[in-house]
Amino acid sequence: MKVRIGRLADAATLTRLLCLIAVLAAVGLLPWLSGRDPALAVLRARSAEQDPSEEALDSVRRDLGLDAGPLSLLGGWASDLLRGDLGTSWVSGTEVLPSVVSGIQVSLALMGASLGVALLLACALVAPVLVRGRASAGAWAAMLAAVPEFLLATVALLAVGVWLGWLPTSGWAGPENMVLPAVALAVPGGGLLGRLVADALPAVLDERWVELWRGAGVSRARIAGAALRRVLPPLLPQFGMVAVGLTGGAVAVETVFAVPGIGRTALGAAKSQDLPLLQGSVLALLALGLVTGALAALARRRLLGPALRDASLSLPPARPVRAHPAIPLSLFTVLAVTIGWGLLRDPYAVNTLDRLAAPSWAHPLGTDGLGRDVLARLGHGAASTVGTAAAVCLLSLLIALALGFLPRMAEGAADIANALPPVIVGILVAAAAGPGTGGAALAVALISWPALSAHAAALVQEVRASAFLTAQRAIGASQFWILTRHVLPSVAAPVARHALLRLPGIALALASLGFLGLGAQPPAPEWGLLLDESRAYVERAPWAALAPAVALALLAGLAVSGAALTQGRRVRRRVTPAPVKKEAPVGV
Repeated sequence: MKVRIGRLADAATLTRLLCLIAVLAAVGLLPWLSGRDPALAVLRARSAEQDPSEEALDSVRRDLGLDAGPLSLLGGWASDLLRGDLGTSWVSGTEVLPSVVSGIQVSLALMGASLGVALLLACALVAPVLVRGRASAGAWAAMLAAVPEFLLATVALLAVGVWLGWLPTSGWAGPENMVLPAVALAVPGGGLLGRLVADALPAVLDERWVELWRGAGVSRARIAGAALRRVLPPLLPQFGMVAVGLTGGAVAVETVFAVPGIGRTALGAAKSQDLPLLQGSVLALLALGLVTGALAALARRRLLGPALRDASLSLPPARPVRAHPAIPLSLFTVLAVTIGWGLLRDPYAVNTLDRLAAPSWAHPLGTDGLGRDVLARLGHGAASTVGTAAAVCLLSLLIALALGFLPRMAEGAADIANALPPVIVGILVAAAAGPGTGGAALAVALISWPALSAHAAALVQEVRASAFLTAQRAIGASQFWILTRHVLPSVAAPVARHALLRLPGIALALASLGFLGLGAQPPAPEWGLLLDESRAYVERAPWAALAPAVALALLAGLAVSGAALTQGRRVRRRVTPAPVKKEAPVGV
């Protein structure tokens, strides 16, 4: 048994190492994978007036080493990396390492501030649970966790920076420039942390040891501290994923507020095809994600201690967040009516005389900078966004079902996938294949399968250990028959429902890539792209930004309330009523 466990652990480690090597190789081979001629970009950066003749381009290729082939290029980049040399920028001609160090210092400061705000928000959400001993504010925490960072950043910039003028809207000149970006980054992470702890605490507070401690006169503060210590170890990996999410969210937030961090540096390098700077920036972001996950695992081991390290305490089942059926129904109705109304209009009709027109009967949501109807673009953008998200969901489901039968091998790949936020993968895909809807869908699909795969693996293990499969084997059923008639049907349906619940979240991830210019390109009416296009005239026409922002917020609310309603029904179905004893009539 020990030998088998060791082999499985070795398989997970080997898969983790191979996936990490593959990611590093993709970063190192970006000049070769881009499909575009980097020599032309370098030549134009060095001298815009110079004629891009074949001789000039060949000279640039020799200088960059692009004529030596991909393996030589990868080897040279890796050897320079081991010496601490990240190369020279193709655009500015300066060393890449100082730019990366400067950017990562800014990003670390911003992420540190946002993590502190997230912890404060999580404490505020958890405090009522510790005081009352029952679930509280779970729906609000879930709503906060579902709102994307780039949406909060845009709303904060519009409301606090532009309308109220309380805080600066761009730059990195002092502590006041950190407030809005840190809050925009912290709210989703704090909501997720608060929800995780708040959902787990009520079941823990109902455990037998809490009742014994109360009977022994132990103070409420000490019981609360012990309950938190009981809750935190199994949740620390999720805390690490929240910190990794801050890495990806920082790219969008730094772009909105023009913060000179490593995320904005990577995005700018991808758009200008400055591949050495992009390689260094992506490598720094990847290192941040891996180090954060390692620190979370180390904290979990230290918190458990040597006596409980191997026990790997698991939490009792969390009580689902309750949601009234009217909430998701109302959100769905509002979205469906708005989208249906917009689909009846032309999203590409340009009328420069109606540029930035306020909402009216002719244009219920106003017009954008080219005089196009915002309602029409919102409706047609929903069709493309949700359709692409459905395709990504289906691909993630197929990957999860395949890897669910190889849990240990999938575990190593999942660790690397969890360390890569969608934005980082989107930057890599855009650098290799160019920005577009297909590249954004591929980027989200590459990292959206781990949660589904873990669910599938757990169900496969449960089904394989069931008694009816033992009976099937005893009567001589073949492995193929058992797999196709029993295991797959038992696993596919629950995982498919899980994938469906993740559809709005995938749509939000696609919208974030579109917002950064890594997804759909103009004139496509994609929601994230609509939000990005409206930033240029947000002061004059805020309705153009508010329309996609409100639509994304409604989509997030629909995802949360729909998931809560589904979980609540599932729990109620599992509960069977106790048998009622019939009492004899009085006097008999």
